[in-house]
Amino acid sequence: MARIKGTEKVQHLCTTCGNGKEYEDKLKEELPNYWIERLQVQHLDHSASIFLQTVVLQGEKTDEGRLITAVSIPWLEIVQILIRDPTAAYKIPSRKWEEIIAGAYKKAGFDEVTLTPRSGDHGRDVIAVKRGLGIIRIIDQVKAYTPGHLVSADDVRALMGVLQGDGASKGFLTTTSDFAPRLREDPLIMPFVPSRLELINGQMLLDRLKELAGGKEDAVNLCH
Repeated sequence: MARIKGTEKVQHLCTTCGNGKEYEDKLKEELPNYWIERLQVQHLDHSASIFLQTVVLQGEKTDEGRLITAVSIPWLEIVQILIRDPTAAYKIPSRKWEEIIAGAYKKAGFDEVTLTPRSGDHGRDVIAVKRGLGIIRIIDQVKAYTPGHLVSADDVRALMGVLQGDGASKGFLTTTSDFAPRLREDPLIMPFVPSRLELINGQMLLDRLKELAGGKEDAVNLCH
């Protein structure tokens, strides 16, 4: 790589950067600390702006919320940010996470995805319906928690009550954090997992988002 000075070097690496260790090694090789800090700030500013953008397109209003009609480019960009820096998950507002999860169901090919209102959602943040030989209805409760804030057994039991009242085929509890130790061994919870209830922690969530965002047609360049 030809040596480039000043802001030109920052812009050059920004438009050619990769992910992970290769990117970090390139920074250390090509830039002094001052320019490394400038580039890091540039990425942070971009990430913050992406988190404020619309990640799903909303359509018709129903009795349960708003139907999701499409997933927008910022949804893909946020997933790429999370792949580069999983801790960015804790900087995303709760409502934005609900939109991201709704977008995930749309990307997964569900026929009807509903984002419920901020209040009065009856314990359902996202409702996803798949039609085929029959109808499968999934409800998802999203908990955007920090690492030290674990989902409790009481939280899961509450969702089981919501699932029963809703009559859905299956319930998901999705968190950016994790579940309390031995929660899956709870005798009131264990019989329902995974046939009627799935517990998705932060790592599982990231893996699923990565899978859904995969493919050349979804490639996103985060450097602007």
